[in-house]
Amino acid sequence: MRILMVSAELAPLAKTGGLADAVAGLSSALADKGHDVRVLMPEYAEPSGATVYDGGGFTVALAESAPVPVYRIASPEIGSDGRIYAGDESDAARFWAFSRAATEAAAALAWRPDIVHCHDWHAALVPALAARQPALEGAGTVLTLHNIGFQGAYPRNALPEDAAAFFASIGDGAGRDWINFLETGIRRASAVTTVSPTYAREISTPELGMGLDALLRERGDDFVGILNGVDYKQWSPETDPFITPRFRIGDGDGKRRVKRALVTELGLTDDAPLIGAVSRLFEQKGIDLLVAALPVLLERTRARFAVLGSGDPDLESALTAAAKAQPDRVAFRCGYDEGLAHRIIAGSDCLVVPSRYEPCGLTQLYALRYGTVPIVRKTGGLADTVTHYDPHTGDGTGSVFEHADVTGLIWGITTALEWYASPTDWERLRRNAERLDFSWRRQSEPYEALYWRIAERRARPSTPS
Repeated sequence: MRILMVSAELAPLAKTGGLADAVAGLSSALADKGHDVRVLMPEYAEPSGATVYDGGGFTVALAESAPVPVYRIASPEIGSDGRIYAGDESDAARFWAFSRAATEAAAALAWRPDIVHCHDWHAALVPALAARQPALEGAGTVLTLHNIGFQGAYPRNALPEDAAAFFASIGDGAGRDWINFLETGIRRASAVTTVSPTYAREISTPELGMGLDALLRERGDDFVGILNGVDYKQWSPETDPFITPRFRIGDGDGKRRVKRALVTELGLTDDAPLIGAVSRLFEQKGIDLLVAALPVLLERTRARFAVLGSGDPDLESALTAAAKAQPDRVAFRCGYDEGLAHRIIAGSDCLVVPSRYEPCGLTQLYALRYGTVPIVRKTGGLADTVTHYDPHTGDGTGSVFEHADVTGLIWGITTALEWYASPTDWERLRRNAERLDFSWRRQSEPYEALYWRIAERRARPSTPS
């Protein structure tokens, strides 16, 4: 099939989080299977690459060096200061301009997609805009929700005139003084997906649907949850470019050498279990629970903690203070460092992911591959990918706690530390984790099935009334 991905992010060209990795991994896996996959994304800096289209107030350049062909759209509205997101109302105009240009570019190129797969609110207007392009008449559209908490909801007066006229013409948001990009995409895409089956069920409820649950329920079988995958060329101990030494899956001695190098790098002591966390520091991620639990955990256990991330200034300050108070037991690095993220996930004994909600989560998937035991809250994709270990049967891949509170998190961590104290249980648990296969090659299969179903449905003649 000919598949066009439309996304605000694509690793490694533009990345703020898991969206970039997911789009890159899925695109690469589909291309490896023989599909003709191309990606269309904004150009956030000065245009580079060979220009393949220039018109309508924007240019399209082809990046030849990417694993799949990448078309990058540059325009005055998107800007060229390097920022992926402005973080204010100007993003409404920026991603309206991107969506409009993406649709026009897809129609103008000689190559025609069978499926246009759009990601998150930044590209959610593309299905509605594509319906107005005769050249894209035969293409099906898929919209993937990577996090329903980000919807692209803006006041109407934040939109340029052509965008306001577009929303008025389709009737979305009638009677309101604000519009919602994601709402429009959910209504008009051929199919809607999200990044795990449990998260799909969760956001179909008023409790977690953030105002869009009824609309998702209306989509019926055209709304599905499909787990994200992992690019094991980047996230596996045998091939990881950021760890020394690399080691084979199941090689406990190799993993211990990586841990020793990590604790030396961070100034921690190496005579105790190491618990890592690589996360954005926000309430959704439950990092405030970890901050609140640290005093108890430091008093009651021998564990060391290595935390990498940035976000809420209060959480950054609290973690900085904890590291300053006990530098041999707590290390905090503020910001994002790709290499250090790999080393923490590879070298830690456990990785804690205490999210209040989590669409899929990628760090726990990475951790499993390295034999790093995940400690996760039972929600969204965390519930779909980690099962609680049972010492009696030897089954399970991590520590799973139910409640998003400090007591639940402390229970999850101390339970994992009890297993750590039993070499037999710990070795069995690690091996269970390492055997799991969340490769994108495998996780791309449900997307292929969905694409074919959409294509067949669109090719089927309408039944006369």
